[in-house]
Amino acid sequence: MNTTVIDAHNISKVYNPKTIPVHAVNEVHLHINKGEFTALVGPSGSGKTTLLNLIGGLDRPDKGNIFINGTDITKLTAGELISFRLHNIGFVFQSFNLIPVLTAKENAEFIMLLQGVKRKERERRMMQLFKDIGLEDKMDVRPEKLSGGQQQRVAIARALASKPQFILADEPTANLDSASASNLLDNMAKLNKEENMTFIFSTHDQRVIERARRVITLVDGKISSDTAVVPTTEIQTGQVTS
Repeated sequence: MNTTVIDAHNISKVYNPKTIPVHAVNEVHLHINKGEFTALVGPSGSGKTTLLNLIGGLDRPDKGNIFINGTDITKLTAGELISFRLHNIGFVFQSFNLIPVLTAKENAEFIMLLQGVKRKERERRMMQLFKDIGLEDKMDVRPEKLSGGQQQRVAIARALASKPQFILADEPTANLDSASASNLLDNMAKLNKEENMTFIFSTHDQRVIERARRVITLVDGKISSDTAVVPTTEIQTGQVTS
C-alpha cells in the first residue's frame, strides 16, 4: 500500500510580481509516496530548484499548500520550519553550503549534533559514511583544501548522516566524476531500498535519471509529464521481475 508523504496542492511561486513576473512554479499538484526515488528534470529555468526549495520549506509558495506527513508546512512559523527540517529533511545543495571553519567530518556531523545524537553513534555513522564516499583520509580537512567534487561528497554525507525521512538533492552529481557519481548513487539506492528513504533529485544528469523510478518533467514552472520507469541499471543487471 502506497503512503503519500508529500502532497502539494496547486502551489505557485512568482518572482518579480510587480515588474516582470517570472512564474517559477505555476499551479503545480504533486504527490510523492514514501520510498520513491524521483528525478525532477527539465531545461534550466523550468522550476526544478524552486520546487525543491518549496517542498523543503526553504521558500514559501505564493499560493497553495504543501503537506508533509500530514503537516501543512506552509502554515508553520519560521522557527517551526527550522525544527521540522532538522528532524525530517536532508538537503544537498549545488553550492555545497559547507561551513569553512569546520573540518569535513565536523560539517558532516553538524546536523546530528543539533539533533542530539550521542557521540558514539555519530562516530559510527561518520566512519561508515566517509568510507562509502571514499574520503576516509580527508575527515580532518577543511573545505578550502578539498576539490569541488570532494566538497560535494561531504555535503551528501551530511545530508545522509542524520537519517532523514527525505533527501532533496539539487544537482547532486554535478561536480563528480563517473566513478564517484556511480558510488554515491549506489549508496543512495541502497538507503532507498533498505531504509525506505525517499529521494527527490533535481537534475540534468543522465546518470541520475537512469537510476530513477519516477521521472517528472517540468517546463515553464508546470509539470509536463510524470512517468514511472524501470531504472536502466536494473534492466542492465537483469533485476527486473514481471
